[in-house]
Amino acid sequence: MSETSPKLRAELEGIPTYKPGKPAAAGGQAAAYKLSSNENPYPPLPGVMERVTAAVAEFNRYPDMACTALMSELAGRFGVPLSHIATGTGSVGVAQQLVQATSGPGDEVIYAWRSFEAYPIITQISGARSVQVPLTDGDVHDLDAMADAITDRTRLIFVCNPNNPTGTVVRRAELERFLDRVPSDVLVVLDEAYREFIRDPEVPDGVELYRERPNVCVLRTFSKAYGLAGLRVGFAIAHEPVAAALRKTAVPFGVSHIAQEAAIASLEAEDELLGRVGSLVCERQRVSEALRAQGWTVPESQANFVWLRLGERTTEFAEACERHGVVVRPFAGEGVRVTIGETEANDIFLKVAEAFRETK
Repeated sequence: MSETSPKLRAELEGIPTYKPGKPAAAGGQAAAYKLSSNENPYPPLPGVMERVTAAVAEFNRYPDMACTALMSELAGRFGVPLSHIATGTGSVGVAQQLVQATSGPGDEVIYAWRSFEAYPIITQISGARSVQVPLTDGDVHDLDAMADAITDRTRLIFVCNPNNPTGTVVRRAELERFLDRVPSDVLVVLDEAYREFIRDPEVPDGVELYRERPNVCVLRTFSKAYGLAGLRVGFAIAHEPVAAALRKTAVPFGVSHIAQEAAIASLEAEDELLGRVGSLVCERQRVSEALRAQGWTVPESQANFVWLRLGERTTEFAEACERHGVVVRPFAGEGVRVTIGETEANDIFLKVAEAFRETK
């Protein structure tokens, strides 16, 4: 019998592993809080559990592959044609569909770095080449440099706004100037997974930009503000050719019936959603101000997390947090991303940060 292994695609070699936020594990009597995955600390919105419980009785059946009811709800919510919407397994699932639909061997995908860690993974899976453009000294997208990086091989550009993991944003004037420089046959994806947490009036709503620009696609998710991270529901708003391509590349029946029902119920609980998001934004402000008072340099975050650039002390800081009962997300050699969670968790993190700062 032959000893050779099945032949696999060479592009899969060296793909970085996606690192999810480390789960919290209580040690001894200490409470443990997970501030590593940008999850919503609140329970499901009112009406969601009831809708999900009813849907459980039907999971012996395949879900509606077209997500008809959810798509209709989203079309009405955003005032867009039904044919301009596509759903997927979280916004990252839709992002992978976008790469599959646009880019293959010999093509290039541009994105800022550091940004969402799935971008290099989904790009390499497709066989395309990543073009990573460093953030500015202020941890913001360098849109001029990204525009300069466009070549005749560029097929897709991700703009993560707010950026994960830094929480920084690009504002209307600079984003529109950038879009004016992008060729009309290059797709620009505005990844707005944290859109609901933005309070800066100068940050545009990507849906408004998409309306006049056929090469702009907007990504949104139910994982963050809506608190459905475990159910995997994301969607894109794009003009018909792009949305149609997304439906072609979607995994059949990828969004479960339970997930669809939970998403619809979450949309119907908008008043409660806005209240919860408002509370998290207030906590974000409190945490950011406390860190600056301690002497930290903290970029202005418009997401549900804050970013501390720690360089070589990143792992050391993350370990100190974990010893005291909070788990944060380290990016070795760069910094830590800390989700805004329960007040108690945020207070523990601030105490660790203060003590760590004093040992510098």
